[in-house]
Amino acid sequence: MRAALAALLLATAVGAGAAEAPPGEVTVQGGPDGGVPGWVLHARAPSGWTADCCAYARAIGVNLVMYQGEWSGEPDRVMVLNVWPRELPSLDAELDADRKRYLQRDPAARVGRFPVRHRGMACEAQVFEGSDGIDDAVVFCEPGRAAGVRLSWSVSFHDADPRRAALLADFMQVVVGTRYRRGTRAPR
Repeated sequence: MRAALAALLLATAVGAGAAEAPPGEVTVQGGPDGGVPGWVLHARAPSGWTADCCAYARAIGVNLVMYQGEWSGEPDRVMVLNVWPRELPSLDAELDADRKRYLQRDPAARVGRFPVRHRGMACEAQVFEGSDGIDDAVVFCEPGRAAGVRLSWSVSFHDADPRRAALLADFMQVVVGTRYRRGTRAPR
């Protein structure tokens, strides 16, 4: 199962960047904070997905969520964007810290790590196969040291979900299509 998931992530990471972008661009931004400059991120919600930066996302303390159908409040099949000021020395350190936290909660989980080909940022993915039958894909990205921030996209899903391949394809399309820009105002 792990090898199949790795192949799927790599295949969708390469293919999603070349695919025609679906409608539904969303912009999230953060103002300057101490030594961290302001930032703007653009992403496209896949067809049939709803992007929310202001109601549900704020309620759970993240920058953006994308979901299908009605908001349930459950994490299953919800894409989540988090942006935070860079504190750890490297992207590898972020991945290591995330893996350590996950394995403290679920010591029996299996973890795979995979590169993600993003045209504008360094990105790495981790996939956690939870002992509870819930899997989590998390992609950490760094838009550059001068940005002062790092970001992650994550999604949880049941490992037996028959729509898993389509979900991961949508997820990787969002990840590799996310664009960073320094500043605090979105271009028109």
